[in-house]
Amino acid sequence: MKGLKRQEIYRKPKAIRLEVIQSVQESFATYNFKNNDLNEIVNPNLGVITGFNDLMCQLESLRLIDLGETPPALGVFET
Repeated sequence: MKGLKRQEIYRKPKAIRLEVIQSVQESFATYNFKNNDLNEIVNPNLGVITGFNDLMCQLESLRLIDLGETPPALGVFET
């Protein structure tokens, strides 16, 4: 008999604040970023990168996909 599978519900992760990114940078201080650069990660305004909060939301939604029920990509070819 198979064990019961826990059904997970998507929950939007807490928003990352600038202070959190600054503390990570201080912990791994090989290169000193400017606050403007760090703020662009937290709240992007230039449209160059995906914001960290959006990235975390996308990763959370991908984590909930049951890969066992995903069909193989047999019809996908590189061009």
